[in-house]
Amino acid sequence: MIYRDALGTIERMAKGFPVIAITGPRQSGKTTLAKLAFPEKPFVSFDDEQMRTVATMNPQDFLLAFPDGCIVDEAQRVPKIFNAVKYYVDKASSRMGLYILTGSNQFNLKREITESLAGRLAYINLLPFSVGELSRAGILTDDPFSVMVKGQYPPLYDRDVDPQDWYQAYIETYIERDVGSLVNPGNKLAFKKFISLCALRSGQLLVMSALAQECEVSIPTISSWLSILESSFIVYLMEPFRSNLGKRLTKTPKLFFLDSGLLCHLLRIHTREELILSPYKGHVTETFAINELLKERFNQGRPPELSFYRDKNGLEVDAIAQWNTRVAIEVKSSTSPNTDFKKNLMKFVALNENTTYETKVFYLGDRLFTIDGIDYVPWQKWERHVDGHTG
Repeated sequence: MIYRDALGTIERMAKGFPVIAITGPRQSGKTTLAKLAFPEKPFVSFDDEQMRTVATMNPQDFLLAFPDGCIVDEAQRVPKIFNAVKYYVDKASSRMGLYILTGSNQFNLKREITESLAGRLAYINLLPFSVGELSRAGILTDDPFSVMVKGQYPPLYDRDVDPQDWYQAYIETYIERDVGSLVNPGNKLAFKKFISLCALRSGQLLVMSALAQECEVSIPTISSWLSILESSFIVYLMEPFRSNLGKRLTKTPKLFFLDSGLLCHLLRIHTREELILSPYKGHVTETFAINELLKERFNQGRPPELSFYRDKNGLEVDAIAQWNTRVAIEVKSSTSPNTDFKKNLMKFVALNENTTYETKVFYLGDRLFTIDGIDYVPWQKWERHVDGHTG
């Protein structure tokens, strides 16, 4: 079993909250993590139709069977369970870590929690394995292109399955199971096309009008579909940097898929060689680097606090992390460093001369070094290197 960095965070949260919610995409390891953190707790899954039916009929009596709490998998599939959880949590007000709720649809789960469990619950988002987790388990290859094409979903590392077979099944299951009730049946083919078109835009500015035109649907429909992808942890929208530098900054977010392997599958990139030669190599690499930053924050139970800088003169910085320290980040898909990588970072720092920023370049090489105050960080050492407490 691969150790998850989020384990310590969940154990910390369980000391101060009666309910813990673990959300994330399907197959990211939420159930495994919950069982590992709370091995003594009974486990129930609302993917089981019989269990779901019993819980729906009388949720309070259902939870009565678990006086010391339990792990409830896919909790959002029985909305009535949340009021029952609230009832027993309030009744045992001094008991922490009583119920562990997991779910792969953040929108439905958060809606129910907001209505029933506000103030009683702590959240943690779990994405697929990080580079650090795979490295510590001794199963990380030295080739970044192979890692990006394969992706980092747990089933790809704990069973003998071809990644392309797995991703194809994942997409079909996601469309039919998670999205089926949220998308008009007549729009399912258009929605599938929409996902592929989003893949072409990972690491780029999101222009909804262009997506709407290509999918032949309205802009409000595109906005709704993006919310579905976000709430199901398929994509992440990074907001532009906000500052007092003037009104010349873009207001358009950037779109990122939350796994490089799923992205490569949708781009029909199936081998490391295809990725190296692909015109999308830079966008896949940026997606990969941003995912690692998100995992670092989510595993700590913290908000992303990531943005990007782009002004109308064309100056762009790939990411601005406002964590323990402020960090300006450039992502490069090259395996060898180049001092030209620092140009945009230096321009950005000059524009923000009244604010102190660390500056770092992510690249696909294997040496860590500093030139002119800018850290060049190899992909295998990216984890935690941006956060201020590790320099």
